[in-house]
Amino acid sequence: MLDTRFPRPMGDIGNPATFDFPVLYAVVAGASPQRVVRAADASLLPPFIDAARLLVSQGATAIATSCGFLVLWQRQIQQALDVPVWTSSLLCLPALSSAGVMPNHAGVVTVDAASLTPAHLTAAGASIDTPVAGLSPGCAFQRSLLDNLPTLDTRDAEQQTVAAAQRLLAAHPQLTDIVLECTNMPPYAEAVRRATGRRVHDITTLIAQRLC
Repeated sequence: MLDTRFPRPMGDIGNPATFDFPVLYAVVAGASPQRVVRAADASLLPPFIDAARLLVSQGATAIATSCGFLVLWQRQIQQALDVPVWTSSLLCLPALSSAGVMPNHAGVVTVDAASLTPAHLTAAGASIDTPVAGLSPGCAFQRSLLDNLPTLDTRDAEQQTVAAAQRLLAAHPQLTDIVLECTNMPPYAEAVRRATGRRVHDITTLIAQRLC
């Protein structure tokens, strides 16, 4: 887990009630959203590996993270552990793309499009041409997450997530699947499905599928 203080409603990866199986958590001190998302601070990799090892020692049989941008370190964290590691919902992309008959079968909605680079997509095994749309820069939802604010307007969060998905489809109407990169977006996945008519994937659906 990143070191955060914003609220985590039902559906968020940081809310244990999101899952129908036991979940253990470990917070990486100092791992702020700014350091992970915008700075891609590699000095945080060893503490994340240490936290993952701690969870395994406590009985965890798989590891996930609370920020999809940590996909940059998917390989390193996985190599350090003997249990499956899923750093990001972006890991869904290769299977979704290969399942389609059209290019750009799946697209991504992210917390910050300016920070989601080809390196993140490559680390996930996805094409660097994968369509991406982000939250409106500076919107309340983005500020709550990236500035680590103590408040969260869930109505605004839903509206902003849906609006980003609609922008994605307006630019790429051929898409059949949408991947929500941000681990704080799953509470709004159903609203995205209703608004777009597309299949929607996120970190919670990836965990559920991989654990089956």
